[in-house]
Amino acid sequence: MAQLWGGRFTKETDQLVYNFNASISFDQKFFRQDIQGSIAHVKMLGKQGILTKEESEQIVAALREILADTQAGTLEISPDYEDIHSFVEAELIKRLGDTGKKLHTGRSRNDQVALDMRMYVRMEVVQTDLLLKELLGTILQIMKAHTETIMPGFTHLQKAQPVTLAHHMGAYFEMFRRDRSRMRDIYERMNYCPLGSGALAGTTYPLDREETARMLGFYGPCQNSMDGVSDRDYAIEFLSALSVVMMHLSRFSEEMIIWNSNEYQFVEIDDAYSTGSSIMPQKKNPDIAELVRGKTGRVYGALVSLLTTMKGIPLAYNKDMQEDKELTFDAIDTAKGCLALFNGMLATTRFQKEQMRKSAALGYTNATDAADYLVNRGVPFRDAHGIIGRLVLYCIDKNCSIDDLSLEELKAISPVFEADIYDAVSMETCVNKRLTIGAPGKAAMEQAIAQAETYLSKEEGLREDWEE
Repeated sequence: MAQLWGGRFTKETDQLVYNFNASISFDQKFFRQDIQGSIAHVKMLGKQGILTKEESEQIVAALREILADTQAGTLEISPDYEDIHSFVEAELIKRLGDTGKKLHTGRSRNDQVALDMRMYVRMEVVQTDLLLKELLGTILQIMKAHTETIMPGFTHLQKAQPVTLAHHMGAYFEMFRRDRSRMRDIYERMNYCPLGSGALAGTTYPLDREETARMLGFYGPCQNSMDGVSDRDYAIEFLSALSVVMMHLSRFSEEMIIWNSNEYQFVEIDDAYSTGSSIMPQKKNPDIAELVRGKTGRVYGALVSLLTTMKGIPLAYNKDMQEDKELTFDAIDTAKGCLALFNGMLATTRFQKEQMRKSAALGYTNATDAADYLVNRGVPFRDAHGIIGRLVLYCIDKNCSIDDLSLEELKAISPVFEADIYDAVSMETCVNKRLTIGAPGKAAMEQAIAQAETYLSKEEGLREDWEE
């Protein structure tokens, strides 16, 4: 069993205990961050005279070789080591001998793993932000193509008022835009460097923590060494933000599933994102949307698990905190996979314009406008509401829309109706006279689309900056 802390112990750790304690099976995921952190640390040690210039340069060169060999697959990360830190240090000693043993000067595995985890999560925040931006681009293209595609808007899953597909998609644009803002918030709060915190109380070596933070792309060092090694707020915040992302994806998926049903037929999901039935040859199932909906609970579970893990931990580092990794890694992979697949599904979906418009008309989504028509001609609103209610019942009985009725039929219900009622309750009129900010009217939507285009073109993505 390869471990770096055996001096205090007089006998070997029990194999089951060792296996239970080991983390290399999952923390090898951030081997790159571990080596980059070590390179920055050793450069700083050389600059501060804690190591000689020659020692620093030898260690940095060997670490870069280990990184290159690992990335190329010529060096395999061995499961015989307790964690990724032990593997890298042991490999360095194998290559440099006693010089390699100086790598850990002024450092603890506590601040090392805190650094690795923070750098890894920062990288994933950046990548998630990019995936969200790509999804927003897809939604924006649908909005631009469908400012005149009329569909029913819903409340309580009941057809309520006519909107456009552009307007409906615009709601999701706002959701995922907020998700991107959460990524930026997380990045701003987490981008401070724990390296140099030591086990919990810093070190007597004259470290330059500002320099290592700068080399690794952080704004500066964490200001309290105990907090530096024991903080996992950023992981909890990220899991919380991913949970909101998944909630938005799940809502969107639910609508795609409903719209894909035989009863609605609003969308045709591409074959590449559908599956069939093993027994029913007519079936075309929206499996990607259903899986996204299902995997939402998995990400929620990771958030609750990490919150529960952290709630009873006294300062500073405790081994419980090793449980942050598998939960976070799985949630990140799940959410990123769902974003990528959902975006692909959405980008290839065909929207059935005529079916959407027909559904809006037969859903009497223009009933509110019909009531407004009567009010504008002097009928009290409460009376107008009752008249249109009777009108809708009449249409339901005839299986037709309001504007399918003859003027004689309309006048039989209320003599106030005149020929201009047809223009007043046409789907186009109902949508396009709604021009306030955020409304579905074409002019309002064109302004919203222009603003969204400006946002996507000007909003810079998050960045990872470290020195190679």
